[in-house]
Amino acid sequence: MAQKGVQLDQETISCSICLDLLKDPVTIPCGHSYCMNCIKHFWDEEDRKGIHSCPQCRKTFTPRPVLEKNIVLAALVEQLKKSGLQAAPADHCYAGPEDVACDVCTGRKLKAIKSCLVCLVSYCEKHLQPHYDVAPLKKHKLVAPSKKLQDNICSRHDEVMKIFCRTDQQSICYLCTVDEHKGHETVPAAAERTEKQKELEVRRLNIQQRIQEREKDVKLLQQEVEAINGSADKAVEDSEKMFTELIRLLQKRSSDVKQQVRSQQETEVSRVKELQEKLEQEIAELKRKDGELEQLSHTEDHNQFLHNYPSLSALSESTHSSSINIRPLSYFEDVTAAVSETRDRVQDIMRDKWASISLRVTEADVLLSSTQPEPTNRAGFLRYSRDITLDPNTAHRNVVLWDGNRKAKAIEENQSYSDHPDRFTKWFQVLSRESLTGRCYWEVDWRGGNIDIAVSYKDVNRSRTSFGYNGKSWAVRYDTDDGYEFWHNKVQTLLYGPESFRVGVYLDHRAGILSFYDVSETMTLLLRVQATFTQPLYAGLLLFEGTTAEFIKL
Repeated sequence: MAQKGVQLDQETISCSICLDLLKDPVTIPCGHSYCMNCIKHFWDEEDRKGIHSCPQCRKTFTPRPVLEKNIVLAALVEQLKKSGLQAAPADHCYAGPEDVACDVCTGRKLKAIKSCLVCLVSYCEKHLQPHYDVAPLKKHKLVAPSKKLQDNICSRHDEVMKIFCRTDQQSICYLCTVDEHKGHETVPAAAERTEKQKELEVRRLNIQQRIQEREKDVKLLQQEVEAINGSADKAVEDSEKMFTELIRLLQKRSSDVKQQVRSQQETEVSRVKELQEKLEQEIAELKRKDGELEQLSHTEDHNQFLHNYPSLSALSESTHSSSINIRPLSYFEDVTAAVSETRDRVQDIMRDKWASISLRVTEADVLLSSTQPEPTNRAGFLRYSRDITLDPNTAHRNVVLWDGNRKAKAIEENQSYSDHPDRFTKWFQVLSRESLTGRCYWEVDWRGGNIDIAVSYKDVNRSRTSFGYNGKSWAVRYDTDDGYEFWHNKVQTLLYGPESFRVGVYLDHRAGILSFYDVSETMTLLLRVQATFTQPLYAGLLLFEGTTAEFIKL
């Protein structure tokens, strides 16, 4: 009971702010006591809020109370100090569920600060002191607090395991060496630790080297990110400037055309109105003359009539009527046609060049390759499916297109296509409207006869060679007699596959992979080509008369 009373006194004279014995104790109006400096600092922080409170009961005081030293408490603290007592340990000194508790403490246990590998006991600061003061205990091995000390005890012999069995790769006690580990290769645990420590250092060195290498890689990647961002920002900025210049140029040309048309309009209208005024004056003169002649015609005096007739019947020659030539109503339509032609050419250029711009964007050089493996089933290929339509400006005159330009057929009659520099003129060929970069997949279904299913650069020759007979196109031909064959740069390769009348084409432009598959219930690889593609590609067809082909909407 006496100990409990002392404990109560210790708690009474402890400061709840610093958790130590009260120094210069003061008692605030609510009755709680603190070190003078502790409560001063606490209230100094609260000065910003304009209120002052008790750290324990939270009662507030206005204004800030004046602090006076509590003489009784100060005397009590001095008395307890002389008796050798200290303040009760703060709550954070006691062991919690996650802490290692002192094995020697009774009642509420304090946190252990060390564990002894010889005693196999964990100690708080107080109970550890003998290991620093007693000579035999000074030789014991102290380590950080551990909950696994009992793992060092042999479960079979209840002895400390100080030996390592290399045969079974486990720690054992000395009794195990004459029992189940008899005849095994054993060494002291300390010796094995030394060997393993050397291996550990080597591994750590390797790991540290790898860390350094990876850190260099990370730095390189960061530099690459900064370079990509910088290059992209500059490309966007420069592109915006150039497109702005282009827009400004178009706007200027539009303004010039408008100004020229209006100026010419004013000139022509002025000229016409001038002529119109002269004609109107002539009409007025003729009407006056006609009136005089009419009046003369009613003169009854024959002599007077004959006397006046010569002067009234004479007419001045007209210089205008014979020079007026009214043209058909097409005054400025030629201007509209010329602007329309310019627009079409700009659109063609933009469409063609856009494919090149898009290719440069998608294949910008970066540090790491983005190549992915080719899909292994049709579902995988369909992830890259592209909607393909055919470009009427490229179609041979004997190739008819329909169904949104997805279907094509070679026929005997010429189609009334307009002249276009992209049109094929020798072989019944046609190219897609869409340029193909990145990863793409499409399928072609056909009926009726032979067909070439191709990919080609835009600038392939239009008048001499067919797909596959030059270095700018790659073509799989299906012949009803000979089956599949592949052509590139005039070189033929025979292929083998089932007859299904549908071919799937997979393109990985960046990786330089072009694959042709026979598509039926399963996909059969006909050919995989490895190449270096330097331009955007276009899907192409070469049709033989009577053959109908369709780009399937996947």
